[in-house]
Amino acid sequence: MDSTNGGSMMDEARGGTLPPGLTEEEALELQLELTKVDDEIQTLKQVLTAKERHAGELRRRLGISPLSEIKNNITKGWHEVQSSNAYKKTQETLSQAGQLTSSALSTMGSAIRNRFGEMRNSSTFKSFEDKMSKVIGSGANGDDEHPPPGNNSAF
Repeated sequence: MDSTNGGSMMDEARGGTLPPGLTEEEALELQLELTKVDDEIQTLKQVLTAKERHAGELRRRLGISPLSEIKNNITKGWHEVQSSNAYKKTQETLSQAGQLTSSALSTMGSAIRNRFGEMRNSSTFKSFEDKMSKVIGSGANGDDEHPPPGNNSAF
């Protein structure tokens, strides 16, 4: 179409007017270049698909399964993670935190053990222990099947 019918071929193809500062000749050149690049992209996609098929066939013939590839990729990735500085720093920090936690729990365990020992030696506990000895010692038939609790506690 010519400009006498209300627009150029480029205008009709694009459905609008040219961008400011762009001549019709430049727009036509850009449109041709775009078409050429789109064609090249399509060709590259076809080549890539053919190469991927060929690589798959070679893997199949070599006995390399997708599962073994995944396994190898994971192993390689894990090795890379373990050798990274971030992983090493995190591992060191967690190790230190674990040691501090272990120390704190040990201290807490000792404090609890000491507190139970103090409770065991208290008059309230002794009174309770004596009463329980009498109840257990009397039994239903008066038998003394169960001796009174001794000092064999772990506390």
